[in-house]
Amino acid sequence: MGSGFSSFLVLSSAPSAPAVPPETNLGDLPESVVGSVLVHLNPQEICRLAALNRAFRGASSADFVWESKLPENYDSIVSRVFGDGNEFPSNLCKRDIYARLSRPNSIDGGTKKVWLHKGTGRPSLSISFNGLSITGIDDRRYWSRISTDESRFKSVAYLQQIWWFEVDGEVEFPFPAGTYNLYFRLQLGRSGRRFGQRVCDCEQIHGWEKKPVRFQLSTSDGQNAMNECYLTSPGNWKFYHVGSFVVAEDSKVAMKVKFSMMQIDCTHTKGGLCVDSVFISPK
Repeated sequence: MGSGFSSFLVLSSAPSAPAVPPETNLGDLPESVVGSVLVHLNPQEICRLAALNRAFRGASSADFVWESKLPENYDSIVSRVFGDGNEFPSNLCKRDIYARLSRPNSIDGGTKKVWLHKGTGRPSLSISFNGLSITGIDDRRYWSRISTDESRFKSVAYLQQIWWFEVDGEVEFPFPAGTYNLYFRLQLGRSGRRFGQRVCDCEQIHGWEKKPVRFQLSTSDGQNAMNECYLTSPGNWKFYHVGSFVVAEDSKVAMKVKFSMMQIDCTHTKGGLCVDSVFISPK
């Protein structure tokens, strides 16, 4: 017993090991530090990291993080999209403003839709055929309106036959600084469904192989672009590139963009074409 008691005294009198500090992890980072990292990520990555822990969740809601994802003139875009009424709450945080602008919002009586491109943070626009000036559109001998799920506007204009083909349009919008591409979304042939399967009637397609279609655009600050090409790929929706325009700097002054497509050689008729929309996207 004596030797056992002596051993106990030796052990109890031995110096204790230094305390090991608790391990640190990502949850211990200050939200300001996490936020300074998140500003360099894209919105999808920020949302994924918000589920990591409390620090990331808090930082992912910070105004300075989401303000870096919004265009500098986002207040002008909000005014253009939602107007000066009460449609847009004044007390929204920057994350919620980004979320509202990122989903398609209808403007100009539903003939146009606007949303922020998730890759660049700049706006994309889609303009329905109902927002365009189309020669003979109200004459059922030439044109008809077709309901379809293949358009974001749920309907397209279908051309049976015409001699003079011309489509014109314009949009006025406070584009942030950058380069933008403009396209017409068209399809040769009339698509539908049969026995649950997509089909396309191409019997009325004619005249487009004789002469190219001319596409043009111009801007209120003097930029111009023109492209000529034949319409191809029957049965498939295709984006025909009209040209590009550049916005030099963010501005509260809206830029007006005019655009058109035409094939006005009256020596032959042309038909069998679906006109869906015009698409403007950041480059």
